[in-house]
Amino acid sequence: MLSNQLHNGLETAKLLWSRIPNSEDGEVDGGSLLRNSNRNTVESLDYEVIENYAYREEQAQRGKLYVGYYVAVKWFLALLTGIGTGLAAVFINISVENFAGWKFALTFSIIQRSYFAGFVIYVLINLILVFSSVYIVTHFAPAAAGSGIPEIKGYLNGLDIHGILLFRTLIGKIFGSIGSVGGGLALGKEGPLVHTGACIASLLGQGGSSKYHLSLRWLQVFKSDRDRRDLVTCGCAAGVAAAFRAPVGGVLFALEEVTSWWRSQLMWRVFFTSAIVAVVVRTAMGWCKSGKCGHFGSGGFIIWDTSDGQEDYSFEELLPMAVIGVIGGLLGALFNQLTFHITYWRRNYLHKKGNRVKIIEACLISVITSAISFGLPLLRKCNPCPESDHDSGIECPRPPGMYGNYVNFYCGKDKEYNDLATIFFNTQDDAIRNLFSAKTIHEFSAQSLLTFLVMFYTLAVVTFGTAVPAGQFVPGIMIGSTYGRLVGMFVVNFYKKLNVEEGTYALLGAASFLGGSMRMTVSLCVIMVEITNNLKLLPLIMLVLLISKAVGDAFNEGFYEQQARLKGIALLESRPKYQMRNMMAKEACRNQKVVSFPRIVKVADAVSILQSNLHNGFPVIDHVRNGETLVIGLVLRSHLLVLLQSKVDFQHSPLPCDPAGVSKSISEFVKPVSSKGISIEDIHLSSDDLEMYIDLAPVLNPSPYVVPEDMSLTKVYNLFRQLGLRHIFVVPRASRVVGMITREDLLIEDSEDSASVELHSTSVRGHRQYSMISRNVDVERPLLNGLLLQDHMLG
Repeated sequence: MLSNQLHNGLETAKLLWSRIPNSEDGEVDGGSLLRNSNRNTVESLDYEVIENYAYREEQAQRGKLYVGYYVAVKWFLALLTGIGTGLAAVFINISVENFAGWKFALTFSIIQRSYFAGFVIYVLINLILVFSSVYIVTHFAPAAAGSGIPEIKGYLNGLDIHGILLFRTLIGKIFGSIGSVGGGLALGKEGPLVHTGACIASLLGQGGSSKYHLSLRWLQVFKSDRDRRDLVTCGCAAGVAAAFRAPVGGVLFALEEVTSWWRSQLMWRVFFTSAIVAVVVRTAMGWCKSGKCGHFGSGGFIIWDTSDGQEDYSFEELLPMAVIGVIGGLLGALFNQLTFHITYWRRNYLHKKGNRVKIIEACLISVITSAISFGLPLLRKCNPCPESDHDSGIECPRPPGMYGNYVNFYCGKDKEYNDLATIFFNTQDDAIRNLFSAKTIHEFSAQSLLTFLVMFYTLAVVTFGTAVPAGQFVPGIMIGSTYGRLVGMFVVNFYKKLNVEEGTYALLGAASFLGGSMRMTVSLCVIMVEITNNLKLLPLIMLVLLISKAVGDAFNEGFYEQQARLKGIALLESRPKYQMRNMMAKEACRNQKVVSFPRIVKVADAVSILQSNLHNGFPVIDHVRNGETLVIGLVLRSHLLVLLQSKVDFQHSPLPCDPAGVSKSISEFVKPVSSKGISIEDIHLSSDDLEMYIDLAPVLNPSPYVVPEDMSLTKVYNLFRQLGLRHIFVVPRASRVVGMITREDLLIEDSEDSASVELHSTSVRGHRQYSMISRNVDVERPLLNGLLLQDHMLG
């Protein structure tokens, strides 16, 4: 009977394995998507407000009541984002802690009889968890692989990357993180939580997921990428706040690391979202203290209280602390370079062989990680427990996998502990807590710390880039706290001072490695203070961060910038390149042929242009005023595709249409976030349709941004990035100036009637310094409004 069941189980496993496709079959992970991407697969987002006729008509119909409702919905969605992200973080942490607790409890109970049997069970449990994670990612949510922070940075920088904010990506990120972190890989769940918060915010911003029939129409009020971008920013901050219980650090992380544009109004909503997350997380932790969450308890969320540690520091300690900063910069830069090259090889060679190879790779790394974390402590001799101090509250020894220091593992006597098992055969959160702990001088030997540093550093480099959700915050803290504790041991032995705590140097080492790798300063400093509850170390954390960032910048870019470049995410950095100072706007155009549309375009011609060009924006020209050719605006490719697909605005006559008869509203042109949208191949037109015409004037953007051809590329770059633009027209020098706007012209009082406001404009004519230009003057009317009004009068 047993042999038959075993045979049936093997046959079932073979059947499942045979169903795993060896090629991608149309499903690509985030790296594959971006690796194969070009200008027609990764588009830019429309952060600019397109003030076409439909937009102006809709704005004119809105009253103060709708504006208030719109603002209230923004705050309500920020509230829901905070609640959703907090609950997701609670679920992930409860799941990870319970899986880890059950795993260590079962392993410890088995090793009482046989260490080999315990090793087998330990490896199998980790293997099952990692296999579930990589299977979910490769077959359900390819975009959930990795941390997701480079992709979110790209989105907030203006790139619409397919798949990164979908509902299935959210599900894959949550359950994949549980499997990869619970499986004991050298990864963290903090980066995935940032991605999780962004997905929750994006789904709320578009009213849910229509594909899975989880949408609410009353939430579908965000019609622009600008509003969705602001909500995704709230989600990123919520993810950091949930991961570290650091609401202020979450706000600063969103400001410093992921966003490219920032407004004071957005600061309020981001702070509000982070505060909601903190309330949800602390409420859940208070509820779990009664034992309702299984193994989840005091060792759950990442917060390492060091307030009872070193009280003060002396001047001579600044030198070893500065050395920690230098070490952090060097090891962080080396970590970035190694992960870059290994990930490059993995994406361009190994992962091209299909999903089976990805699964085998992750499972192989899981087995190696489990063997090292279980086997290396067996080779280490146990140390006798120190004299018990009832005031410290530290118990020696403790069983493996349980919260606390001094783990008893493979020790011959009861009052002995294995220092290598205390940090290796343990969850990462508890291992960091042990390294940060105070009043535990001489708990770890230098040999054990060096062994752990080399092995975990190698595992972290090799593991990152596998097809599982992966964060680098906690592994970075693990690495930094290890060499920081080594330096602390040297300081204790060299200075022989009673008030020096090794845990303090471990904290500084963690900050230095994160600064040397990720190159964050302000947000990381606040996060470290919040998670350690020790404001006294703020100056020291600032010192090591500044040193480690300066050392790391001397070698390469930050971790997320390198990963974004590897994935083909074209980020616009905060500063333009130096060579742009000597380039002009027309040089950036590279003598490209400008493809334009006439105002009244034949459907067949529009289809031909869209099929032969991959551009996402086209100038629209019209012949007015004695046959003169004028550029009247910009039309987007996505808007043209909507017009062609609906066919409602087709007309038989090649004459301008009545703008009042425009049937399209703004919501019809909105593309779901992170989706492919409509392509020209999806549109089917008959021969009669191809003979029809479309008037583009009501849907085009009549006021695109324009720069002269001889403007320096540096100024164009700053304008493009700071305003979040998608297109800029490069034109010859203007022949005349209508007026000039100064600061005084933009200071309009709220009490004034908008219909009677007159703008003061500085004239270029010498005989009159100021002239009152009324809005009724024809020369001041926007060109598109004039054309539409003229056509309506002629009709």
